[in-house]
Amino acid sequence: MSKPKKFFTYAFLILATLISIFPFLWMITSSTNMSVDVTKGRLLPGSHLFDNVRNLFNSVDMWQALWNSAKISIVTTILSLLVASAAGYGFEIYRSRAKDIVFNILLASMMIPFAAIMVPLYQMFAKVSSVIPFFGIDTASAVILPTFTTAFLIFFFRQSSKMFPKDLLEAGRMDGLTEIGLFFKIYMPTMKSTYAAAAIITFLSSWNNYLWPLIVLQSPENMTVPLLISNLGSGYAPDYGMIMSAIVITTLPTALVFFVMQKHFVAGMTGSVK
Repeated sequence: MSKPKKFFTYAFLILATLISIFPFLWMITSSTNMSVDVTKGRLLPGSHLFDNVRNLFNSVDMWQALWNSAKISIVTTILSLLVASAAGYGFEIYRSRAKDIVFNILLASMMIPFAAIMVPLYQMFAKVSSVIPFFGIDTASAVILPTFTTAFLIFFFRQSSKMFPKDLLEAGRMDGLTEIGLFFKIYMPTMKSTYAAAAIITFLSSWNNYLWPLIVLQSPENMTVPLLISNLGSGYAPDYGMIMSAIVITTLPTALVFFVMQKHFVAGMTGSVK
């Protein structure tokens, strides 16, 4: 590579990096400033971080919102991994023409926007509320059930299963393992990188989910973090320093999950099997 070409390549990468990390730097910097400094566009760190955090926890029930988001995200992630991996495993390992038709219909469902099914979903859960309140409106179950697995996640596990060594299944059957035993004792440990990638995708999607919880959750005590932050910004005179500190706190769990599982995430997205 010639020197001019190398120069422009590195210049472009540096510019793209700055554009990518600037929102995060601005968010962190704004969380340390007063609201008036944020509105003025101050980019230098301030000394009001602890004041903003103290005002946040004194004005709203942040702990409850964090617990609600964590509970919904963790349960959704666990159910998604079990259901989507079992479906992807079944579609790939046990091949038949009928299963291919069902899988194609499943892929076609990805073209239906969620906004098109929101009203029927809400009506369904409203009717369930009078029969089984635990699964009705204004419950964590109503948030989890429509979102705990997706066609994309099933497709992701099926495509990753194409790299799975089928000889391991034959060896397991010769050792007397049942089909369920093959799935839990051979498939799941072998596909741990795929599970890690799917866990990160599902956890982040569930943690940041806003539209469906906004519709189905009605009580303040059941509010998730995105809803809480939205309410903080909808006041007559919002405290932007406090809002930015809430966003920083909300970002920490997702950042922690990603950095802890980063290596497995990259391996899972590239389709490798370990």
